Amino acid sequence: MKTLNVILLFPFLLIFTNCSTDSASDDLPIDEVTPEQEIKENDPEEEMEENVTYFPPLNSDEWETISLTELEWNEAELEPLLDFLEEKGTKGFIILKNGKIVVESYMNGHSASTPWYWASAGKTLTTTVTGIAVDEDLLDINAKVSDYLGEGWTSAPIEKENLITNKNLLSMNSGLDDSLGDNVSPSNLQYVADAGERWAYHNVYVKLQDVVAAASEQDWSTYFEAKLKHKIGMNGSWIANNDLSVYWSNTRSMARFGLFIQADGQWEDQQLISKEFLEASVNTSQDINEAYGYLWWLNGKSSYHLPSSQFEFDGALIPTAPTETIAALGKNDQKIYIVPSEKLVVIRMGNVASDVNFALSSFDEELWSKLNDLMVK
Repeated sequence: MKTLNVILLFPFLLIFTNCSTDSASDDLPIDEVTPEQEIKENDPEEEMEENVTYFPPLNSDEWETISLTELEWNEAELEPLLDFLEEKGTKGFIILKNGKIVVESYMNGHSASTPWYWASAGKTLTTTVTGIAVDEDLLDINAKVSDYLGEGWTSAPIEKENLITNKNLLSMNSGLDDSLGDNVSPSNLQYVADAGERWAYHNVYVKLQDVVAAASEQDWSTYFEAKLKHKIGMNGSWIANNDLSVYWSNTRSMARFGLFIQADGQWEDQQLISKEFLEASVNTSQDINEAYGYLWWLNGKSSYHLPSSQFEFDGALIPTAPTETIAALGKNDQKIYIVPSEKLVVIRMGNVASDVNFALSSFDEELWSKLNDLMVK
């Protein structure tokens, strides 16, 4: 059973009767309007208001909505979309436009208050907080990791370990062996190639949390909560899962983060992360995998690599999604999609939609086909 919060406004028709034969408007030709009418129809203040990003208040369940009718989207395609999501194991689903909720639905036993795991979609939280630490001059992404963690944080020869920078961890090109599992103890972080020469999806990125903790002289969770979580009104927490650090929250908290990124790192009138760092984060970060930024996936590139593979695939990451889409992709189809020019954020939490995956899956392309049907005018 799915619950749905979506506002549908049904226009009503007012029938005006001609009560006076000397009305000034009756004398106007049918294709002319008065200056007052023209100003009303082209009100720049109204147009500006439509383009202003809305931010839901902190510490509140209040969140403004906008209807499918107002957006001139195809209302007939909403139910097929929700049926598809429910069939594919979805738990929570949200679409934001200009920060306002267009669709919010919970299904398969989930609710608005139930936490769920972000999996690798949460890597982008680490990116963001690393960027904040860079902005505060606490760390340098081009500095070697051993400047913060000391030598011996891997089992690579010291001269090879010292090639690995914070930027390499953000870009997934540390050169460490990705075939040894998620354990990031020194004995499991083994040299394969020089940093920068090989792209591989690797849990070693999580060492950035240790870097931020060392640089800020605070534990990771404390710095994260003070600099990001509380600033944008998220709930949730980091939970250790064997060798992984996994973020859990409700669906709206993931939507808050997506909105924050869509708004160029701003919340209300506060710029929490520099636009410069964020811009670098959502553009190609190295010359091997075009479709990867700083732990963000990038659509619209000519080729891409996937986890657990050194093969290069031709074409865009998600052909059915807008070219400029950026995405945080997590195991079993945890999704944050952001389309900056459209001020659009799409959130999906839930069980795996089809086959177990670590990032991209066939579900991405199928979901965007459904979204396109809904958003067509």
